[in-house]
Amino acid sequence: MTLKRTPLFDTHVSAGAKMVDFGGWEMPVAYGSQIEEHHAVRRHAGMFDVSHMRGVDLDGHDSREFLRTLIANDVAKLTFGRALYSCMLRADGCVIDDLIVYWMGGEHYRVVVNAGTADKDLAWMHDVQHGRTGPGRHFRVSLLPRRELAMIAVQGPRAREILRNTIQGLDGDAALAMDALKPFSVAMVDKFFIGRTGYTGEDGCEVVLPAAEAVDLWQRLAHDGVTPCGLGARDTLRLEAGMALYGQDIDETVTPLESGLAWTVDFSDAERRFIGRDALERQRAAGVPRQLVGLKLLDKGVLRAHQKVTTAQGAGETTSGSFAPTLNCSIALARVPAGVAVGDRVEVDLRGRAAAALVVKYPFVRNGKALNT
Repeated sequence: MTLKRTPLFDTHVSAGAKMVDFGGWEMPVAYGSQIEEHHAVRRHAGMFDVSHMRGVDLDGHDSREFLRTLIANDVAKLTFGRALYSCMLRADGCVIDDLIVYWMGGEHYRVVVNAGTADKDLAWMHDVQHGRTGPGRHFRVSLLPRRELAMIAVQGPRAREILRNTIQGLDGDAALAMDALKPFSVAMVDKFFIGRTGYTGEDGCEVVLPAAEAVDLWQRLAHDGVTPCGLGARDTLRLEAGMALYGQDIDETVTPLESGLAWTVDFSDAERRFIGRDALERQRAAGVPRQLVGLKLLDKGVLRAHQKVTTAQGAGETTSGSFAPTLNCSIALARVPAGVAVGDRVEVDLRGRAAAALVVKYPFVRNGKALNT
């Protein structure tokens, strides 16, 4: 199989990055020390090539109602230029994908979905659009995948400051737009679509721009002191921040309610019958049987995904796990039976050896500081 490449592929290779297969894309896992890249984001600023993510633009008379049906969170509460995180569900309430929606005003929205699920997501969206699934109505909405765009995520305590100054050198209106940018909002600066969002637990922005301009911005940011980072650091950063990874912490076998994502489900409008709502209401009424919790390893070893967790309430399993460079210990997210509480001690099977772990709140780290550990 031929792997897909982003517009920054040659730049990564020239910088000595180790390239790996990530969901069919040839992506940098690290440029040198993964731990140093991790610390660069927590302490200063780092950047990630996330051009493999798929942006989809929505327009049309029914675009708002289409999204209110398609996803579990409610775009009706968005104001101009704001963003919303949500899950897209099957009728049984299980997660097809998690995504971000930006409202650009009027009938125009931009949805950003995961790279590995992009084709599946688009097929599902088209099925809902044409009434083949969901409520069975036809929505007057156009779906335009923006494959010609690249995306660079700049994250860290100095990320916005450096990005502002870098883009200011390219566009004289950048400072005003960047200074006014609120968390989970978006600004347009010339050809740059800049969202104050991210996947690291640090402040920062994700910049969507024409593919032909990606290398220039990447090189300018590197010159201005932003550290190039790979997928390895991105994974440890998002785990410390307690952010779900599709395919590990959420997938088509679990619902948001048993994945720590109940906050992304909006039940407030009883008339809004989003896909999966009936199943989630039944699960709420019956009692959600499982939950996602944080674990901190108390013994030697490293927590990984798919390790058995033994609790007083029954068995569970780690969904993500790693050494946490900010905390200098091993942590995990784990799906365990309801009733397991923060402060409980559990056992994790580390290749046949029972290791003690403590149930803790997550996120583990936010804005560079350890929390609840």
